[in-house]
Amino acid sequence: MIEDRLTAELAEIAAAGLTRRRRVLETPCGRNATVDGKKVLNFASNDYLGLAGNAEIARALADGAVQWGAGSGASHLVSGHLAPHEALEKEIAAFTGFPRALTFSTGYLANLAVTPTLAGRGDAVFADKLNHASLIDAMQLAKANGADVQRYPHNDVAALEKLLAASSATRKIIVTDAVFSMDGDLAPLPLLFALAERYDAWLVIDDAHGFGVLGPQGRGSLAHFNLPAAQRILLMGTLGKAAGVGGAFVAGSETAIEYLLQKGRSYIFTTAQPPAVACALSKSLQLIRNGDALRASLIARIAQLRDGLAGLPLKLLPSPTAIQPLIVGANEAAVGLSKALWERGLWVPAIRPPTVPKDTARLRISVSAAHTAADIESLVAALKELA
Repeated sequence: MIEDRLTAELAEIAAAGLTRRRRVLETPCGRNATVDGKKVLNFASNDYLGLAGNAEIARALADGAVQWGAGSGASHLVSGHLAPHEALEKEIAAFTGFPRALTFSTGYLANLAVTPTLAGRGDAVFADKLNHASLIDAMQLAKANGADVQRYPHNDVAALEKLLAASSATRKIIVTDAVFSMDGDLAPLPLLFALAERYDAWLVIDDAHGFGVLGPQGRGSLAHFNLPAAQRILLMGTLGKAAGVGGAFVAGSETAIEYLLQKGRSYIFTTAQPPAVACALSKSLQLIRNGDALRASLIARIAQLRDGLAGLPLKLLPSPTAIQPLIVGANEAAVGLSKALWERGLWVPAIRPPTVPKDTARLRISVSAAHTAADIESLVAALKELA
């Protein structure tokens, strides 16, 4: 039978406790959710500022659809680049401090546009081992283009410098997450930028989990570290996490962005996102810029969670961000703990290999500015009881 091999592989996934299942939300994204018919507190989303259900953003989306229609109709370079797209790109560039930005339908597409476009035969890519899957796939495309691809141990600046010093590549590209999506820790961006300067390398930064949350006015990880919008940096940020809507951007110099526009395949050959989404994101940027109270609330809830879980027999990784990983170890144990929380009305997903390394299955607790002190108390009490 043509499907026998697929069936066998699915059985292996199930036997290893790695089957992924979707849950169906019957309410908008928010701290409270009805999922598969059950009312739960939501600690599963990346809605860090609680903007996904924001009424002002929803109205901007609806008004944009009335004015601009449901879709863009084509890729940006054919006929799909509408005035809201152009306005949003200028707003993002100004907000991040870069001369120019390009918008994409997803962060995955944005990452696929950068590294494979920059790196080809004679070039070298140096990537953190814990980078997001989209960066890993971009690295593989660069490798298919003939680039030399090397992965350095997580946040090991000394190891990276040895690789850079030993490389005779024409063009060198350092690629890193800013906030690592499964561990919640920060890349040492000032040290990486210093290496990029020393070895004349590009620095490609995925700020999916920092944009909107870190830095003054939520301008992201570069602003958090007080780093410049330098010519050698290409900054990717997603717009479906803290921004609460969807899509992504890449910001950089005029020349670098023009180069991506001319040669980035995942930009050139993709239909532009609906213009109404760009309208919604313009409103979201305003709320992020003026969202100091939201960020302060988020910081307070993170601190409350970490204080509450101190001394728990399970290991809480040292994350200063909204991503709080609680290491369980075995796949079955992580799934069991997640299920026990679910039965208590708390939605905290279990993350297993291959998303994380073997024997580090975990609960990925996502904290939001929308969470209340009582929400965090409920989660802490349940985890203390179960662990």
